[in-house]
Amino acid sequence: AAVHDLGRVGQPADASAQPLTGQSGVQDNDSQKDVVKVAVGSPDHTTLVAALKAAEYVDVLSNAGPFTVFAPTNAAFEKLPAGTVEGLLVPEKKNDLRNILEYHVYVGVLKPEFFQDGQSFGQVNGQNIKIGVKDGKITVNGANIIASIPATNGIIHVLDGVLLPFVRVLPNIDELDAQAPGTVRLEVGQDWRHHLARDALG
Repeated sequence: AAVHDLGRVGQPADASAQPLTGQSGVQDNDSQKDVVKVAVGSPDHTTLVAALKAAEYVDVLSNAGPFTVFAPTNAAFEKLPAGTVEGLLVPEKKNDLRNILEYHVYVGVLKPEFFQDGQSFGQVNGQNIKIGVKDGKITVNGANIIASIPATNGIIHVLDGVLLPFVRVLPNIDELDAQAPGTVRLEVGQDWRHHLARDALG
């Protein structure tokens, strides 16, 4: 279970391709934008915005927060195995998608100057990310922070890679395999990359 459930921070938006509604749809062109509006206004984050809509997390991240959002670019998502993103955007995979998105959100503001090599921070999904600092460059689980953008309700750190949470092996995996042959076996500590690739394509 997530340590901080984003669904409890505020009321989620209805997932659709329609224009933003609710708190996220409030027009405020004269002031600084919240983290969602920053992402919506970026041509490099259309995949992330589509994922937020599918997970019904648009309005949640438009609330007061504050939030630190690690935002992978479209190019970062393209590095995932073919079919992964498309497979996650279907309604049946909403929980998996939410887990991944929650791994990109920290409740609080983490400014670039605050990061130190070896730091660990607990994300909304209950798992930790690891910070690396070397030669003035900052990485998150190995992904580079290529830009940092302040927002009215937090800060966005643009990443060149997608952060993938770890999946724990289920104690009754043999029973599940018997009920659903072909279920992917997940070893303790195995990340989502292999699981998502096979699940999305199969």
